[in-house]
Amino acid sequence: MKLKVCGMKYQDNIEQVAALQPDYLGFIFYEKSARHFEADNMPELPKSIKKTGVFVNADINLVIKKINKHNLQAIQLHGKESPEYCKQLRQENIEIVKVFSIKDEFDFSVLTPFEDIVDYFLFDTKGKLPGGNGYAFDWTILNNYPSTTPFFLSGGIGLNQIDDINKFKKSVASKYCYALDVNSKFEIEPGIKNISDLKIFKNNLISTIMNYNVNEKGYYGEFGGAFIPEMLYPNIEELRQKYLNVMAEPEFIDEFNQLLKDYVGRPSPLYFAKRLSAKYKTKIYLKREDLNHTGAHKINNTIGQILMAKRLGKTRIIAETGAGQHGVASATVCALMGLECIVYMGEIDIARQAPNVARMKMLGAKVVPALSGSRTLKDATNEAIRDWINNPVNTHYIIGSAIGPHPYPDMVTRFQSVISEEIIWQLKEKEGRENPDYIVACIGGGSNAAGTYYHYLHEKDVNLIAVEAAGLGVDSGESAATSVLGNEGIIHGCKTLLMQTKDGQITEPYSISAGLDYPGVGPMHAHLCKTGRAEFMAITDEDAMKAGLELCKFEGIIPAIESSHALAIFEQKTFKPSDIVVVSLSGRGDKDLENYIDYFKI
Repeated sequence: MKLKVCGMKYQDNIEQVAALQPDYLGFIFYEKSARHFEADNMPELPKSIKKTGVFVNADINLVIKKINKHNLQAIQLHGKESPEYCKQLRQENIEIVKVFSIKDEFDFSVLTPFEDIVDYFLFDTKGKLPGGNGYAFDWTILNNYPSTTPFFLSGGIGLNQIDDINKFKKSVASKYCYALDVNSKFEIEPGIKNISDLKIFKNNLISTIMNYNVNEKGYYGEFGGAFIPEMLYPNIEELRQKYLNVMAEPEFIDEFNQLLKDYVGRPSPLYFAKRLSAKYKTKIYLKREDLNHTGAHKINNTIGQILMAKRLGKTRIIAETGAGQHGVASATVCALMGLECIVYMGEIDIARQAPNVARMKMLGAKVVPALSGSRTLKDATNEAIRDWINNPVNTHYIIGSAIGPHPYPDMVTRFQSVISEEIIWQLKEKEGRENPDYIVACIGGGSNAAGTYYHYLHEKDVNLIAVEAAGLGVDSGESAATSVLGNEGIIHGCKTLLMQTKDGQITEPYSISAGLDYPGVGPMHAHLCKTGRAEFMAITDEDAMKAGLELCKFEGIIPAIESSHALAIFEQKTFKPSDIVVVSLSGRGDKDLENYIDYFKI
């Protein structure tokens, strides 16, 4: 979420607020306001701050004059300005924010004429004067928000609203909340902001609570974006423009939920691992994604993306896979929908994941080996991208992890967020509270972890643990521990943390787990790592295999080797007896039986 500070008036105070680096500063050009900006000039501001002119039923020529005089980057319209008025201002190449006031109820149909004209809506509290009333309206009204146009939330927001904003972040409406607009609650007197209070608000709310979702440009902090060949631009741009709208359609939501329930078998259980908990003297719950149809979390995303592909008119599906679970899930949904499916898989992974290869072929998919590089997941992804470049019109690429050019990381995360959504109510049923003390997930590219963390990203009391593959050891040269060995780079269309040489050549990763030997992580995870929001741990092959066998003998569950990495942390980290630790059991281990047999000489 962005931050806008409105009602700026005095030069010294403007410079002090600007030093806090809000995203927008609002200057009110309405003479009846106590915060009316009357100065001839504005102080020089950092380029990252958008100067916003606030107007109420102003003559359009006056608005244009102020835009040019003060080099405004945005305008905020608080009056009864018409769609035609807004269309005229469109010619000024400026962001337009149209304000609507709410008290006890609101007719959302009034938004429709402005949908394709303005950039944002702003919802404020209805009062005697436009804005600056210091009172909040009932935010639950916005749960009925029918639009996909992002909006600013305003009206009486101050330090006392931090908990309320936290709750709002869990609501349906928060999906499209682009920014918070603050004003009178941070004033010493009209037009003079309390710098210390603003700093507390920004540091404790924006930086630590609300900055882990993707922004409008596809970035998580400094990671993400879309670094793509020109040939793929039409595909990516079509998806970027449409994915949120499609996902918000009632028909799409109904079909997606119905398939998750009746075809995938959701909700997956949240299982209390009694014997494992007794050994490690803490409460361990397993989120049983291994019980989904096809045996892993991957099906959540492929169901969503196949429905997306059909609505975009695509007739051919390509996918990449490492452990094979995403390939199986892609082949499964293509069989369900009657679409052609081509799965790219590294030659080495084809050999060590033979059962999944057979399943893909039985489901009607063509499995194409990647023969270059390390012949694993990275190279399968390269081949899939080459295919997409050659077949851009009729083909949809179902990326299996929270990686790739925007909007893929966000789209995949949203489809996988059903995992954390279920954990909230399941834990409430079992423990009487929604938040665990720790959420643990293994991480390669990161779709499983992204979905498991999603609804807890902004819950400061929930500790996130991401478990990577250390392979033969972090310093062995045979590892996939990106958080330790990686630095900033670009891979498969996004900027993220990446294992690479000094001259930018990708370092070949290694892990006994076919799903974790990826040389990078998704951009959301890179951001979680760099900001310290998530604790990253690296687990060796040996420790992972022992943990997997332990779960077999203690709970009668054979986990995928990927999931075994997450389970191995209990030998390395001590938890309190009162702690609730939820581990995402991302997949089942039948695909890995040969690996277990060879490793333990069973």
